[in-house]
Amino acid sequence: MEVKSMLTYTYVSEGTFALMEKPKPVLQHERDAIVKVTLASICSSDLHIKHGSVPRAVPGITVGHEMVGIVEEVGSAVTNVKPGDRVTVNVETFCGECFFCKKGFVNNCTDQNGGWALGCRIDGGQAEYVRVPFADQGLNKIPDGVTDRQALLVGDVLATGFWAARISEITPEDTVLILGAGPTGICTLLCVMLHSPKRIIVCEKDASRLQFIRRHYPQVLTVQPEDCAAFVRAHSDHGGADVVLEVAGADSTFRLAWECARPNAIVTVVALYDKAQTLPLPEMYGKNLTFKTGGVDGCDCEETLRLIAEGKIDTEPLITHTYPLRRIAEGYELFEKKRDGVIKVAVEC
Repeated sequence: MEVKSMLTYTYVSEGTFALMEKPKPVLQHERDAIVKVTLASICSSDLHIKHGSVPRAVPGITVGHEMVGIVEEVGSAVTNVKPGDRVTVNVETFCGECFFCKKGFVNNCTDQNGGWALGCRIDGGQAEYVRVPFADQGLNKIPDGVTDRQALLVGDVLATGFWAARISEITPEDTVLILGAGPTGICTLLCVMLHSPKRIIVCEKDASRLQFIRRHYPQVLTVQPEDCAAFVRAHSDHGGADVVLEVAGADSTFRLAWECARPNAIVTVVALYDKAQTLPLPEMYGKNLTFKTGGVDGCDCEETLRLIAEGKIDTEPLITHTYPLRRIAEGYELFEKKRDGVIKVAVEC
């Protein structure tokens, strides 16, 4: 029997998400695919939408931009995936043909659906089905032997961590400081570890997250924010970190990032802030810092899936809680209030 409608979690208005039935999506373009969502996740960006800090988010859209599933139908121009394929879904929609896509800057795709569209400007994947534009770019086949849970974070937070580590120019001699040990911070840590720097320090204020880091990655040094600057100076070779990745996005962490950097260091700002940050150039004068900022360019998903298949990246421990779609509101409440040691919530669709 053909499915006509589906359950979705939808952005109703500022402060309100709700479970509701919607028509099952259909192909709208020859480059589209329809994916049966098997597993989705809840992301901090979803909370930003809920609280009105993503102005481009459209009321009425189904939220969710991190998911895996099975391809059900493809448009006539789709060649990289076929019905029946298990796939990850990229957080970004990109055409693959414009100036920015060809440069690998897919976050800046100039198509009208380019950039973060799913779960923000068009219906996303906290639902039973999702329509994915530019399916050849936005879907990646999951290797045999890699489970849905192992692949779930590939399209968003792992893509962000991989991008952040890649642009940070990490060398084996470096001391790397990561500010924030939430889901994106831990994914960033996993990708920094691929570069084998001399020393990694993670700064986090939440005791349960620090415990998570110590339990799973005992080789990594940990510190709380109030002790961070002194700790980094004591555990680096040149008076500060060679590379700082700011993944926390708290009121004080942008300042902490550049204060903990040595002169001529790279500071990569991964975090999404709720308000403007101050760049106090007179205080920075002479540090000659290089800042790298912006949204993830999620074009390395095939490589991260290969690394997962090879056992070099394991994000499954980050999935601490799982809920069925009908109970997704409980998952949101747990995630937003950071209860019960939550890192990442999976949603069975």
